[in-house]
Amino acid sequence: MIEPPSDKPISPSSPPSKLHNPAAPPDRKRPNSATSNPSSRTAGDPSPATKRSKKAREAVRASHLLIKHEGSRRKASWKDPDGHRISATTRNAAADRLRSLREKIVSGEVRFADAATQHSDCSSAKRGGDLGRFGRGQMQKPFEETTFALEVGEISDIVDTDSGVHIILRTG
Repeated sequence: MIEPPSDKPISPSSPPSKLHNPAAPPDRKRPNSATSNPSSRTAGDPSPATKRSKKAREAVRASHLLIKHEGSRRKASWKDPDGHRISATTRNAAADRLRSLREKIVSGEVRFADAATQHSDCSSAKRGGDLGRFGRGQMQKPFEETTFALEVGEISDIVDTDSGVHIILRTG
């Protein structure tokens, strides 16, 4: 049974009216994850929603320059669709090439985006190496850890992943 409307006008500060259900026990709250299984969380643990929102705040933006080599998990790229050059490149040769490019970027001889556009084996080269924003768990672990440790505007040393060798510029 629904309570009949009262003759009192509702003011903006009045709380919203509730439906009256005589079958429901009074003041009984529905269980939620915090109260339904209290042993699963301790008092100081954040709720899953808090963890998700914290994770969302823990996002970075980065650009990178990738050079693939014979040990890369995928031997093809937009620059070398058949993988001939990549398969003939050692990890050390790729790292040396990347070190040289990094020195030119750091000295100001070339801009990071220009070097990435011209030399990166990643399809992000079309965007100057820009990967956009990403959070934890979205990139290979060494890449993620390095990117999150960088300050905005800082360029990493060489980072090895299953994809190849990278230098990373944190942009946000």
